[in-house]
Amino acid sequence: MKIEILGTGCPKCKKLEENTRKAVEELKIDAEIVKITDIKEIMKYKVMLTPALVVDGKVVLSGRVLSSEGIKPLLKS
Repeated sequence: MKIEILGTGCPKCKKLEENTRKAVEELKIDAEIVKITDIKEIMKYKVMLTPALVVDGKVVLSGRVLSSEGIKPLLKS
């Protein structure tokens, strides 16, 4: 599984990354987590609000920060 965190490095982006890493660890998922901060790369996903969470190329969350518990269902689908 490839998980991408889209954001420019703001506190919300960092929190989403932290919560995503925690969710992956708790679910014991084998995943590659990549942080994308380049605005041109972020725009390729047609995301209007950051932070955003991309799982295997699909945007599953945009414009808000979820807890690790809130992220878990997004990783399972």
